[in-house]
Amino acid sequence: MRTKIAVALGIVYVVWGSTYLGIDVADRSLPPLLMLGIRFLVAGVLLYAWALRRGEVTAERPGLRQWRAAALVGGLLLVVETGALAFSEKHVPTGLAALIVASVPLFMAVLDRAFFGVRIPVLAAAGILAGLAGVGLLAGGGGIADPFWALVLLGGAFVWAAGSAYARVAPLPRASILSAAMQMLASGAMLLVAAAAKGDFGHVQPGALSFTSIGSIAYLVGFGSILAYTAYGWLLRNAATPLLSTYAYVNPAVAVFLGWAFAGEHLGARELVAGVVILASVALILLARKAAPAKVLQLPRRAPAPERAAA
Repeated sequence: MRTKIAVALGIVYVVWGSTYLGIDVADRSLPPLLMLGIRFLVAGVLLYAWALRRGEVTAERPGLRQWRAAALVGGLLLVVETGALAFSEKHVPTGLAALIVASVPLFMAVLDRAFFGVRIPVLAAAGILAGLAGVGLLAGGGGIADPFWALVLLGGAFVWAAGSAYARVAPLPRASILSAAMQMLASGAMLLVAAAAKGDFGHVQPGALSFTSIGSIAYLVGFGSILAYTAYGWLLRNAATPLLSTYAYVNPAVAVFLGWAFAGEHLGARELVAGVVILASVALILLARKAAPAKVLQLPRRAPAPERAAA
C-alpha cells in the first residue's frame, strides 16, 4: 500500500504541476469554459469506455444515486474550482494564484476536524504551515492581486477542499476509473452548457488552433485528467489528509521548474530556497505519518455483486 500511495502521489505531484504550463498554452486558442468542457468530456468518454471494457460498469451497476454523487463531486472539483482558477488567472499573477490555491490543505484539515473528528498531529500541522510558507516564497514578487479575483480563488480553494471531503464518504463507485469517468462526464457536460450559455462557441477561431495548443489539450486530457485525476480519487480513499494535501505545495514548485526548463522563465535563489522549504514541509508530514499514522476514512462495505460467469 505504501508503494501504491507513493506512486499515486508522484503522479499527482508531477502531472498536475505540469498542467499549469499546459493550461496556459491551451487557453491561448480556446475560451476557458469551452477548453475545460472539451478536456473533461473527452477524458470522461475514454475512461468510461475503459471501465466498460474492464467490466467495472457491469460489476458496479451505477444507478441514479451514484450519478448524483459523481455530478456533485465533479461539479465542486472540476466545474467550480477549476473554472474559478481558469478565469482568475487572467486577473491574478500566477505566483499569487498558486499561493492562494495552496490554502486547500488548511481548509481540508479544518473540514476533517469539524466533520470527521480527524486530529492533525503537531508535526503535520507544522508541515502544512511550512508548505504554505514555501509557496508564499515562490509567489514573492508576483505582484498585487485584484481583491475580487483573489476572493474567487479563495472560494474555489474552499470548494475543492469541501468536494474532496465529501468524496471520501460519497456513494461513488469503488472502482477509481469508473468513479473518475462519471465525474468527468457530468462536469464536462455542465461546462459545455455553461460555455454555450456564455457564447463561447461563437468565439472559436479555427485558425488559432495550432499544433502546440492541440497537443496541450491532448496532454491535459490524457495525463492531467485521465491519469492524475484518477490517482487523486484513489488517494482520497486510501491516504491520510495531511499526506494527500502535500500536492498543493509541490505542484507550484514543479510548475516553476518546468517553466524554467521549457519556457525560459526565471529560476533564482528565492525559488531554490522555496523548493527546499516545500521539501522540508513534505518531510515533516511524512515524519508525522510515521510517528502517528492518521486514520483513513473507510466507507461501509456493500454486498458483493454476483460473480460473472467465466469466459
